[in-house]
Amino acid sequence: MERAVSLRHLRCFLAVAESGSFTTASSRLFLTQSALTATIQQLEEAVGLKLFDRTTRRVVMTEAGALFRPQADKILREFDNAVGDLRALAHGQKGHIKVAAIPSVIYQFLSIAIPAFREQFPDVTISLRDAGALRIEQMVLDGEVDFGITARHKGFDDLDYSPLISDRYGVVCRPDHALVQRTQPLRWKDLPSRDYVAFSRDTDVGSFLAAHAAELPIVNDEHDEVSGTTALFALLTTGTSYSIVPALATKAGSFQGLTFRELTDPALSREIFLITRRLRSISPTARHLLEVLLASIERKELPEGVSLMRQFGESARK
Repeated sequence: MERAVSLRHLRCFLAVAESGSFTTASSRLFLTQSALTATIQQLEEAVGLKLFDRTTRRVVMTEAGALFRPQADKILREFDNAVGDLRALAHGQKGHIKVAAIPSVIYQFLSIAIPAFREQFPDVTISLRDAGALRIEQMVLDGEVDFGITARHKGFDDLDYSPLISDRYGVVCRPDHALVQRTQPLRWKDLPSRDYVAFSRDTDVGSFLAAHAAELPIVNDEHDEVSGTTALFALLTTGTSYSIVPALATKAGSFQGLTFRELTDPALSREIFLITRRLRSISPTARHLLEVLLASIERKELPEGVSLMRQFGESARK
């Protein structure tokens, strides 16, 4: 009869893998070194493979151990998340929420929703992560956060995307720039290639525009390039340069003092979604925060170029 692999086996395996030492791992787990060694041996016997190479000085994972580590980590994280959800439910208004969002959403909406939420649930703690779309999708997929708010990037089948808001793409530059002094609608073909500062294609904005390169010739021209808003702000405030960003992005603190003007012909928009894992309910405490957030977005006077999407938050409220 095959030996069953338990959570205890996984915790012991990860403790040794992380510390590289049976002595350190046994101390962390409050086990004797002999008990820890026996547990690892049981795991190796159960799977039929050596997971560690041991010498008198160090412990190193074998190839099998290195392959197993991320899977073991994911299993334990999902188990701990599930237990955490149950404990949050048992304690009512206590718990911990993990959220990931793009910076502009944090600045415009979560910065308002979180203080309002704390008035109702002062004992709930929140971890807030800012990242790009692909990283946020991956964090939700891996169970690192309860939910994410960003544009759809990969569109994973195991994730649910609930429509929230859309924002138009446009020009951002100094208020005295010739492009925003125009009285006529600003078209893509009116943009000079010489002064354009682009986001690199490994960013959310850069990859979006690259996907529309066939209808936007300026995207294919040679131009200056940045990978973040700090560098972009420095370039835009000291010369005649301009860039192209979604409207909501210009309301973050790094763009203060600059002007935004929507682009037409074509009118391009970014769609922002609430992202959750399919077939997995979020915790009661996370749902409370989500309800406060949706109400805050609905009540807020949205900036120019930003609008609620049709079916706003419908699936999120189910």
